This record gives sequence, C-alpha cells and structure tokens, in this order.
Amino acid sequence: MFKGSNVALITPFKNNLLDEEAYIKLIHFHIENGTSGLVPAGTTGESPTLSHDEHQKVIDLCIKESNGKIPVIAGTGSNSTEEAISLTLHAEKAGANGALIVTPYYNKPTQEGLYQHYKSINDKCGLPLIIYNIPGRSVIDMNVDTMARLFELKNIVGVKDATGDLDRVDQQLSKMGKEFIQLTGNDDNALEFNKRGGVGAISVTANIAPKLCSDFQKFSKSENDISEAEKLDKILQPIHHSMFVESNPSPVKYAAKLLNLCEDDVRLPLVKVTEQTKEIVKKSLQSAKLI
Repeated sequence: MFKGSNVALITPFKNNLLDEEAYIKLIHFHIENGTSGLVPAGTTGESPTLSHDEHQKVIDLCIKESNGKIPVIAGTGSNSTEEAISLTLHAEKAGANGALIVTPYYNKPTQEGLYQHYKSINDKCGLPLIIYNIPGRSVIDMNVDTMARLFELKNIVGVKDATGDLDRVDQQLSKMGKEFIQLTGNDDNALEFNKRGGVGAISVTANIAPKLCSDFQKFSKSENDISEAEKLDKILQPIHHSMFVESNPSPVKYAAKLLNLCEDDVRLPLVKVTEQTKEIVKKSLQSAKLI
C-alpha cells in the first residue's frame, strides 16, 4: 500500500493561522500530479507548533479532500506515548490509511524504551504503523534489532529511514525481508535507497515537484527505466540540496510561494529564509524548469 512518492505535506499558514484554502489546493495539486500518498502533520508540516485541534484538523481535511484516491499516512508521533496513542486513535477514527510515528525526541529512551513506546501504540490502535527513524532530529537511533522485534507486532509495517546510512537498507532487508516497507526520508539518496531494496520515499521535494518525484520513483523501480530515473535524479538533486540549506520546512515553503501554492509563513522558532537562500532555491527551481 505504501510505496512510491509520498509527500511530507507542508502546512500553509496565513497570519499565523492555518490557511485551509491553500491546504486544500495543495492536496488536489498532489492528486493531479501523481503523488502516491499524503503525509500530513509530520515534521515538515510543523507538527511541533500545531495545537492539538490544528493537528487533528490538518489530518481530517487531508482525509476528506483526498477522498480515498490516494493513501493518507497521518503524522501522529510524540515524545509522550499517551499523546502519540491519542493522535493515532484520532487518525484511525478519521479514516487514515496508516500512521507515521517518530522516535520520541528529547527523552532519549533506551532501545527497550523505544520498543515499549511503539508496542503501547500498536496495542491500543488498529492502523498500520510506520516507524520514523531520524537521529539527526530526535537524537536517538532505533537499531535494526529493535526494529525487527517491533516488526513481529501486528501493526508495525515499515520504516521511514532518515538515518542517511544506506547500509541500513541492506541490514533491514536481510533481517526483516521484503515485506517490511522501507521508505527513505532523505530525498538525495532515494535512487540508491531503492536500488538496495527500498520501495519509495516520504519526500520534502515532492511538495513542489510532485510530477518529477512521482516519475522518478516509478522509473527507479523498473529495471528497463533505470536510466530515466538517473536522468531525473540529476535534475532533482539541486532541488533536494536547496530544501535543506536552512531548517526544513522554511526553504520548501519559499519554493511553494514561488509556485503560487501558498505563502512562505512559518511558525516560530522557525523563520523565513534569508535572501541568500532564496537565490539558491530559485536557481534550483529554474534548473528543473519549474519556474
């Protein structure tokens, strides 16, 4: 169910409020441009600064507007296990197809603590759950053995791997097999990630280049089209780079503004990108003929 180009959806704001009109427009923009799945209320959607009501509304709107056309993987992670359970139960009730759950940031649990966190969510909810392993933001790294233990549970189906370590793809494939869904969280390594056994991405770049990302993912999993995937990868790499010159999602929101998709407002402690970064983003979009 979860493969190809899944977008880590930005949450548009206007005057520091959720811009529902722009958000709905974004959802339809993705459906029309071949995006495989929608991931609302993740880190790229600025989940840390969404209120509980906003978090739920962002998920609800995404499910309603996509109307079953493509899967919705709701971001429901938290460093509080009870809060993660509550958000996941809401997403399940609202009709999400799965949930993306980040490793608990700041608390620094042990591997056993990580296991018990996900097991508690698994035991209370019925949705397919994707582990989001991102040591660069959450400070902790779930090891392959812990992941393998979790995969034995009924609802744990895969990982969004943002470790940047491509050897993990091989290790996880060897330990859990092909049934374990591996999606990269690093746009820049998506080609090699898929060559090693990954099946797609949860992508930041897809916010502003959905067709390119969708085509790239399809070609990357077809032996006959791998040269086409390599061509698209070269076009996409400057965009991937520009999206992380400053903290995500400030650059991608500026890119979205250039494409008239939404404003580039972000919530503190994030700020809009500098003039220097604007030029880098602009040039990357021009090089891919997006503007």
